[in-house]
Amino acid sequence: MRGVVARYAAVNRGAYSLAHQSILAYARYRYLKVATALVVVSVAAYFWDRPPNGRYGGTWLGYTLGTVGALLIFWLLYFGVRKRRYSSNAGMVQGWLSAHCYLGTTLIVIATLHAAFKVGWNVHTLAYVLMLVVIFSGFYGVYAYLRYPRVMTDNLGDDTLQMLLIRIADLDRQSRQLALSLPDTINRLVLASAQGTRIGGPWYQQMRGRDPRCPTTAASNGVQIIGRKLSGEQAKTNHQLYAVLLKKQELVARARRDVQLKSWMDIWLYIHVPLSIALLVVLTIHIVSVFFYW
Repeated sequence: MRGVVARYAAVNRGAYSLAHQSILAYARYRYLKVATALVVVSVAAYFWDRPPNGRYGGTWLGYTLGTVGALLIFWLLYFGVRKRRYSSNAGMVQGWLSAHCYLGTTLIVIATLHAAFKVGWNVHTLAYVLMLVVIFSGFYGVYAYLRYPRVMTDNLGDDTLQMLLIRIADLDRQSRQLALSLPDTINRLVLASAQGTRIGGPWYQQMRGRDPRCPTTAASNGVQIIGRKLSGEQAKTNHQLYAVLLKKQELVARARRDVQLKSWMDIWLYIHVPLSIALLVVLTIHIVSVFFYW
């Protein structure tokens, strides 16, 4: 559990850093300016070049743009290695990430101009499509890491996930103690709430962030209905139990929301990273086929 808390604390610290120095605004938008200049030069060269056989990837400009695009892709893929080298002298990771976002976006223009807007059912188009999917999944990654850590902080407040789980366990003990003097039906509901409430679970449940058949929700609803038939001291105890279950329901919802946001931050990596590796393989095939078979 300490590992979970450490990871969540790191995410919250990251949210604070990104909120005060956005990767997109790094060094006064240095890499936005570099990316803009690269796109302007590429577009100007494309319209300036008038090859006799028409524009396509095999002209001098097509090869130049293709080389620039390939080098950019290899460099962007290297970022996954760079960000894990904490002792590297190759510049700040935040600067690399800013360049990764902006220069990666330029590939949409550079690769399109390299292909001269021509596509077909071949490995070259496959490389182009994979590149677009990787880039757009990266757009979601930027959105997720700029937005969700702040939402996670707002959701948790001064708590951590571990603290929420401890408070939920305390409420379970309180509810079971209160239920001892109440009918067996209520005791069964409270026991099911304590033993059956789950936070997390399979990836699809984590992303959904809720359980339609949550035992805690069922217990609070059942206690409220049964409580209408009680009187005297039992009615008073039942009211206290209902308040405890409502509090638990609120804490469970916050804990599930935290897990949900974390899963939304992580899920794109299961798309972005494997597709990046697939892009590397297909790009290599594309390059080899161009230089050796064309």
